[in-house]
Amino acid sequence: MRSPDPAGPSPLRDVYVFATCVVDLFMPDAGLDAIAVLERIGCRVHLPEAQTCCGQPAYTSGFPEESRKVARAQLDLFPQRWPIVVPSGSCAGMMRHHWPRLFADDPVLLARVRDMGARVVEFSDFLAATDLPLPVAATNDPVSVCLHTSCSARRETGALASGRRLLEALPGVELKIQAYESECCGFGGTFAVKQPDISAAMAGDKADALAESGCDAFVSGDCGCLLNLNGTMARREAPLQGRHIASFLRERWGLPAPDAGA
Repeated sequence: MRSPDPAGPSPLRDVYVFATCVVDLFMPDAGLDAIAVLERIGCRVHLPEAQTCCGQPAYTSGFPEESRKVARAQLDLFPQRWPIVVPSGSCAGMMRHHWPRLFADDPVLLARVRDMGARVVEFSDFLAATDLPLPVAATNDPVSVCLHTSCSARRETGALASGRRLLEALPGVELKIQAYESECCGFGGTFAVKQPDISAAMAGDKADALAESGCDAFVSGDCGCLLNLNGTMARREAPLQGRHIASFLRERWGLPAPDAGA
């Protein structure tokens, strides 16, 4: 990761953003912050308005046909061979690793799915690997942070290592590792709805571990996990609330908050 070249800005690089349905419906600020960060490092961001969902909720609930229909509707929306940056490891994992299974019996669509999947990259992975210059931090105020990486992001992308690398590069930020870091938060999409008691127990364990770490804040690259954990924290009336890593980076880099109405 390099500091910006004082001689001038880097050439713009075109990227798509697949915002995800959870970001769109529940945490739009995370998506806007991700776009703000990408634009700041020199990306020209394209956000196809017709995009909806990666199909993961139907897929993990045992409805492959419904999932295939949802996934199929996305295939025509990203025609240029630009990276598709996804602010969710679980959605990125779905598109890269599970879409080929959905279209295994259709050679034509399978080829398209594999081509598209090769361009899909999780947000943290994109930032950590880019050769575009990352901003110099605007603040070095001390803060300790835990990183929660979703199960899918941990196993299907490199988001755990990428997230750690981004946080450790920030002056004043102390990265804490919570106990049972690799365990699930209990969200699991529709699992949290179908098995609420088990999900609540898992989220409670994770919330305990975060609190016991003594961290000042926690971040994640997956908004589903944040919804589950923040809801648990709120019911406990605990002051700790998680944020998307894009929002944390935007703030530490001193970028203005995007105007949702713009």
